[in-house]
Amino acid sequence: MAIVTNEVVGPLYLAPVAEAFAAHDPLVITLPDGEAQKTLATIDGIVDRLLAARCDRQTTLVALGGGVVGDITGFAASVYQRGVPFVQIPTTLLAQVDSSVGGKTGVNHARGKNMIGTFYQPVSVIIDPDTLKTLPSRERAAGLAEVIKYGAIGDAAFFDWLEQHMSRLVALDGESLAAAIERSCRAKAAVVVADEREAGVRALLNFGHTFGHAIETGVGYGNWLHGEAVGVGMLMAADLSVRLGMLEASAAARLRALVAAAGLPAAPPRLPAPVFLDLMAVDKKAQAGRIRFVLLEALGRATVTADVPAEALAATLAHFGIR
Repeated sequence: MAIVTNEVVGPLYLAPVAEAFAAHDPLVITLPDGEAQKTLATIDGIVDRLLAARCDRQTTLVALGGGVVGDITGFAASVYQRGVPFVQIPTTLLAQVDSSVGGKTGVNHARGKNMIGTFYQPVSVIIDPDTLKTLPSRERAAGLAEVIKYGAIGDAAFFDWLEQHMSRLVALDGESLAAAIERSCRAKAAVVVADEREAGVRALLNFGHTFGHAIETGVGYGNWLHGEAVGVGMLMAADLSVRLGMLEASAAARLRALVAAAGLPAAPPRLPAPVFLDLMAVDKKAQAGRIRFVLLEALGRATVTADVPAEALAATLAHFGIR
């Protein structure tokens, strides 16, 4: 067994996890913190450690940390000796409600986020909401973006619930957090079961991500948190939905209010429009050179389309200061 963690999470939670797995005499691999670690060089370093310790195909990798640690560990597990088991122990809200569930693993490329990776399911996901008590408020807000996403794309009743309970979630009310995490995980698991490799309905989970990934890549990985970029990306997608006559302006306003209540940014960084468009064009969801967007028809109902007039997209970008 090998436990992969980072320099921030390790001092907080490595000792109890290592003790729980003491019978397996786990190898500990500690990475630097941050999105910048999602590289092939990091994977090579993990493989070196595993080989040096003579880890075989019966070795289980344990990801102890947030989404970055989970993505890296899952990818390493998927390729080490053609695949070994791995366990997710997510310690951030974003990882607990999104990245630890569904089997997407990978690392970034200079031209695009998560462009190198695999679909590889963990054998188990272990979630302890108490780990959120040591999470910085900015990281908690980033996780709430993915929670909001589930209500926006497929569960209007959950969106209503979030409007009523957001202040409690921000205040780390245990009962509210547990309910939000469970509902989010159930929503994602249902989609993944129906479409593990994103050939259809799973694409809806990318609401806000086409814009969001362009933000993350454009400003440099780690300068904006994933959830922050997705939060703004959802607002941009909702604005585009209104411009196309798909969504009522009042629904977009409710989304803006909920994103603000979660403590998320309301506007993207001021990137030049040609750069922003180029980054969206190389997104994984693009097909045949056309950018595909997840747009809203109503709160709780989303659709995927590549039929977006350039004028409407340009108007949305300009509205958010991207020219």
